[in-house]
Amino acid sequence: VHGIPSLRRSKMTSKKAEEKKDVPALSLALHEKHRGKLEVRSKVPVTNAFELALAYTPGVAEPCLHIAKNKDDVYKYTNKGNVVAVLSDGTSVLGLGDIGPEAGLPVMEGKCILFKNFADIDAIPIMVSSKKVDDIVMAAKLIAPGLGGINLEDISAPNCFEVERRLKKELDIPVMHDDQHGTAIVTVAALTNALKLAGKKWGDLKIVFSGAGAAGTAITKMLLGKEVKNIIVTDRAGAIYVGRKDNMNSEKEDLAIITNPAKEKGTLAEVLKDADVFIGVSGPGILKKEFIKAMKPKPIIFAMANPTPEIMPGEAKEAGAFIVATGRSDFPNQINNCLAFPGVFRGALDVRASDINDEMMLAAAQTIADEVPSPTPENIIPSAFLPGLAKRVGAAVSKAAIETKVARFIPCLLYTSPSPRDATLSRMPSSA
Repeated sequence: VHGIPSLRRSKMTSKKAEEKKDVPALSLALHEKHRGKLEVRSKVPVTNAFELALAYTPGVAEPCLHIAKNKDDVYKYTNKGNVVAVLSDGTSVLGLGDIGPEAGLPVMEGKCILFKNFADIDAIPIMVSSKKVDDIVMAAKLIAPGLGGINLEDISAPNCFEVERRLKKELDIPVMHDDQHGTAIVTVAALTNALKLAGKKWGDLKIVFSGAGAAGTAITKMLLGKEVKNIIVTDRAGAIYVGRKDNMNSEKEDLAIITNPAKEKGTLAEVLKDADVFIGVSGPGILKKEFIKAMKPKPIIFAMANPTPEIMPGEAKEAGAFIVATGRSDFPNQINNCLAFPGVFRGALDVRASDINDEMMLAAAQTIADEVPSPTPENIIPSAFLPGLAKRVGAAVSKAAIETKVARFIPCLLYTSPSPRDATLSRMPSSA
């Protein structure tokens, strides 16, 4: 170590950072020390010639021949059924924007760790060096034979919509863009408990969004599935409505058709009048105290921009907010995607689902909400570290997949063991 200046500097930086609890510096030192966060480990020993013959040539030819005769046997003899690719082009990474595939790799490695830690899924980061939809779709399709599912991540709008649409149509493995649907699932779960406390019903709500990107669009569509009738989505040009000409694209045109039934026009401040719920997936400081004061009694504020929310929780409370949620871990009610995506993919993989559909996502949302049986204004959503959460979400997702006929395998003993990994036999496909 003493002969390597970079490691010496890393140790010095880490020590100083620990004294100040400087998370960015500590994270940088951790990444340098370990050269990233992932490694590959073998399930079987290879310590002598006989073990080598079993794991590799000549023995490996036998499972190859079985799979060649029956392609579905790939789930029996390989790890395909437990592998998810975290696929990104690096164009919309966290709050950093378009930083490129190389710079996005640490985030995708982190996502893979969450898959493993929370759901025992073996995830691998795949970085695509193109911003073209056709290239991203082709890259995913070419590597799909070795995958059980694909988690799309940090792909900018509107490309993310088209990439997901095409892959869901063209592949027979589950595909989900987590920035859209993971956020939507957890938002709906949190709102379910918030409405209980506020004494409000889905069908009576007026919900106003700030942000018409990937997350805003997906949350809107999931809320429509909960029979919310009055949703208004705003962007920099104000409320989106049928006939608006300014700052529109095909995705916003579609949003206009399914939202804002009264065709309200105006700024965020204007359309927030008499609203029950504000959902922010936009940028810092967008929501002002006076906007909240114009909302209906017991206003619910989900200010989810990261790292700085649309309004700080303290300010929102001062303005009369009944419940406040953010995307941050240092405030109560964190809307955190890792409550959803590990369990959603666990459930989809365990029944070899060909898709992750609306019913599966709504089942995940309800299960997450039910994990807080006695919600309070400061506790409407469970912790991601709640033991067994991904397992229970996965069970609900598997059940919904079976009921909606996208499951291609129905295990006999699904989730009867303490760990999903212990249920290996129950995940094996039948020979039929």
